[in-house]
Amino acid sequence: MTILTFLLSASALGIVLSGLYFLLVPGATRRLTPRWMKTSVVVNLLLFVVGIAGILIGGVNEVMAAEDAGAAGAEISLGLGLALIGIGLPTGLATIGAGIAVSSVGSASLAVITEKPEMFGRTLIYLGLAEGIAIYGLVVSILLLGKI
Repeated sequence: MTILTFLLSASALGIVLSGLYFLLVPGATRRLTPRWMKTSVVVNLLLFVVGIAGILIGGVNEVMAAEDAGAAGAEISLGLGLALIGIGLPTGLATIGAGIAVSSVGSASLAVITEKPEMFGRTLIYLGLAEGIAIYGLVVSILLLGKI
C-alpha cells in the first residue's frame, strides 16, 4: 500500500511539474517541445490512474477484512443519530448563508474599492460580519454538542 502511495505521489508531482513547464514555456516554443516530454505526461497520467485504482482496491480489501469495526456502530441509537444530525445542521446552514453573504458583499466591496479606495476598511468590516455568521453556527453546534 505504501508503494502505491509513493507512486501516486510521484506521478502527481510529475504531472504538476510538466504542467508548470507547459505553462511557463511560451506558445511559440511549445511546438518544439521534446517528444520525451509529451510521452512523460502520458506515462504520469497512467501511473496516477493505476495508483488511484490500486489504492481503491487495497482500501476495499482492508475494509472487508476488518469485521470488528461494524460492532462499534451498533451502539448508536436512532435518537442519538438524529441528535447528531440536528447538531450539525446549524453549522452547515450557517456556512451556506455565510457563503451567500460573502459572495454578494465581496463583489460589492470590490466595486466600491475600485471607485473609492479609502472605503477599504469599511468593506473589510462588512466582510468580517458576513463571515461571522458561520462562526455563530459553529458556536451553536458546540453548545448543542455539550448537551448530549
